[in-house]
Amino acid sequence: MDDSALQRAAKDNLWLHFSQHGRYDGDGPQHDVPIMVRGEGVYLYDNKGKRYLDALAGLFVSQLGHGRRELAEAAATQAETLAFMPLWSYAHPPAIELAEKIASYAPGDLNRVFFTSGGGEAVESAWKLAKDYFKRVGKPMKHKVLSRAIAYHGTTHGALSITGLPGLKQQFEPLVPSAFRVPNTNIYRAPVHGDDPEAFGRWAADQIAVAIEYEGPDSVAAVFLEPVQNSGGCFPPPPGYFQRVREICDEYDVLLVSDEVICAYGRLGEMFGATAFGYQPDIITSAKGLTSGYAPLGAMIATDRLFEPFAKDKAMFAHGYTFGGHPVSTAVGLRNMQLFEEEDILAGVREKAPAFRATLERLLDLPIVGDVRGEGFFYGIELVKDKATRESFTADECERILYGFVSKGLFDEGLYCRADDRGDPVIQLSPPLVCTQEHFDEMEQVLRSVLDKAYTLI
Repeated sequence: MDDSALQRAAKDNLWLHFSQHGRYDGDGPQHDVPIMVRGEGVYLYDNKGKRYLDALAGLFVSQLGHGRRELAEAAATQAETLAFMPLWSYAHPPAIELAEKIASYAPGDLNRVFFTSGGGEAVESAWKLAKDYFKRVGKPMKHKVLSRAIAYHGTTHGALSITGLPGLKQQFEPLVPSAFRVPNTNIYRAPVHGDDPEAFGRWAADQIAVAIEYEGPDSVAAVFLEPVQNSGGCFPPPPGYFQRVREICDEYDVLLVSDEVICAYGRLGEMFGATAFGYQPDIITSAKGLTSGYAPLGAMIATDRLFEPFAKDKAMFAHGYTFGGHPVSTAVGLRNMQLFEEEDILAGVREKAPAFRATLERLLDLPIVGDVRGEGFFYGIELVKDKATRESFTADECERILYGFVSKGLFDEGLYCRADDRGDPVIQLSPPLVCTQEHFDEMEQVLRSVLDKAYTLI
């Protein structure tokens, strides 16, 4: 199709995800659907030839950047050999080898890898496993789950129930019952101990124990926590937070699920976020960077203890997906992991992360920037109306300034990132793990230019 035909078909036939289609209702370039046609390294190119720095790694996905022939060839080779075979009582080499590779990096005895098509399915699988496991070990009342306020865990009915964003849920209610919320770790807006990160972390963790007691310890199966919470704009854990959560989970026999759909596979400088922050989960959910986006794939990783009840006689975890562990996807995932090792990607992230932080923190001299927070290659920049009081924007101001000006302005200036007001208004940055100082500087310069102008609109 030529460009005009693409636009017409995009508007007439394609249903975009999480998109306001009214923005494309009309004629003229201001109503065009953005169409990306090519990626090379850390840059994207649209159908008009314009270049954009991919500062979001697609959607926290493109760890090794775009146009990697090694990953494309891995997919092609596997497709020619065995294009499809489900993991329903059968296995195939790429799934076996990738499961072994993932288990070798996972902390402790997280040795069992259950493949899915993506992150939401991994979260869904973890909740089903938690309920099934406790029934099999004689604790059938344990079925409830806890998660944090504003946290996002997926769009399927179970994962959406765990999600702590009322605005995303109300159109689909009633959802799965038995999911409850605890405070998150946003110290910038901490209700208590805002000047003492360690005390705040202890308080936030202890609220999990309060919730377990309130719901009844015999009814709570799991707590779902991201190493760095994405929604709301990158909330890192305060010192000691996860260590205290682990103590609480052990005390009440509650499973600690580390939702690492974003944070795994190098985003924080380790293969897993739990390793980066030194805690031991019972389950890790993952996806996105597992294949660097070259094929869809997710994985739920469980401990030997959780697998044990399913390893006897005729026991079966009656759960699965047609495309979970697809041969082509797992072949790509395996090659992706090999490239991580060959190019020492994890060490590179750890080495460059302080410079990334320092470059973004230059923006703190702007009156509209209230906070810069994150870890590794995963950051949020919170925008404020008043820096001294930390006053945020109203919903109307968010629509006018964050979406109407900032988001559009950054894109027009060739920076692909994410403006988000789930929680407080933030700009999210999560670039490919192969970015260098040159790219950090480019991000900072575009952000500075656009945010400086945005402040005049308040």
